Amino acid sequence: MSIKAKRFRAQSVSHLLDQPGGLGDVMRMATLIERAQRHLRRHLPAEIAEHVYVGGYRNGVLTLITDRAAWLTWLRYEQPRLLELLHQLPGFEAVMKFSLKVRPIRPLKAKPRQTRRMTPAGAEALSHCAEGLDDSPLKRALTRLASHARTDNRDS
Repeated sequence: MSIKAKRFRAQSVSHLLDQPGGLGDVMRMATLIERAQRHLRRHLPAEIAEHVYVGGYRNGVLTLITDRAAWLTWLRYEQPRLLELLHQLPGFEAVMKFSLKVRPIRPLKAKPRQTRRMTPAGAEALSHCAEGLDDSPLKRALTRLASHARTDNRDS
């Protein structure tokens, strides 16, 4: 089996941006969504503005995402006012309704660090075991472990 190098010519950026359904459409949609996000956040009360995100726009339906069901209920009551706000933006005159979704954001919890302490008797037992060994990696590891335990116990 042979591997043949395919000789494709590199496409220009303008060609990639002009293709229907290509990169240009994605960039235009991202720009529209960002404008809608900024516009809504400017006009929403401060306590809710940081909890509302524009998720997408398709076929006249703008998706709004929030992190709590309470904010979703508030958005449902405010839909007519929010539609009027969006109709002020060029490009969003065709928005007919919202798709409201709740996506809770759960912060990552750091696992509590478990520090283990060794008693002086344990450190002495490790040192005693290390003394009985010839010069080996095990002896060095046991000695190092016992020395760490001693410094930890002095700090306490």
